[in-house]
Amino acid sequence: MTPSSLDELIEALRCLPGVGPKSAQRMAYHLLQRDQRGAGRLARALSHALEVLRHCERCNTFTESEICERCANPRRDASLLCIVEMPADLAMIEQTQSYNGLYYVLMGRLSPLDGVGPRELKLDKLIARASDPAVAEVILATNFTNEGEATAHTIATLLSARGVKVSRLSRGVPVGGELEHTDTGTIAQALVERRSL
Repeated sequence: MTPSSLDELIEALRCLPGVGPKSAQRMAYHLLQRDQRGAGRLARALSHALEVLRHCERCNTFTESEICERCANPRRDASLLCIVEMPADLAMIEQTQSYNGLYYVLMGRLSPLDGVGPRELKLDKLIARASDPAVAEVILATNFTNEGEATAHTIATLLSARGVKVSRLSRGVPVGGELEHTDTGTIAQALVERRSL
């Protein structure tokens, strides 16, 4: 019979995206049998991250301080605000080196079937951030999935009603694609060819 602590570890690993029962079991056995040092490092790093990381007051991404370094950087263009779903999407846009504005990270997307609505995404906080007089344009860079499109449409409607200029990434990003899995050249082109909504 498998020890309950092992069962707990296997079940805990299943919380990772794309990890099913068999993969979780393989990972657990690998960490315990072949890489206990790595397992300890992973446990410490995860524990530390959970203790010190929080959301930036301005852009909502993860940071160790109240305001992240990007938002505090006076060289960033405060007139541009790019809205992305997840921190991984922000990282992909940064890798293009074609955007020097600020960001707002939704930490998800509207998905009524999963119980994620405007309240869960804290769209009121986004509206307040985007209504800052320093912001001249909001660029919607949500993914081109059904949920991402619905999220972009909802945000565009809310911001346009407040007189905020809103644009959307160009369709250079594949329909159904996610920014995290798109090459930087395509993302850069999509930013250059964005359109008003």
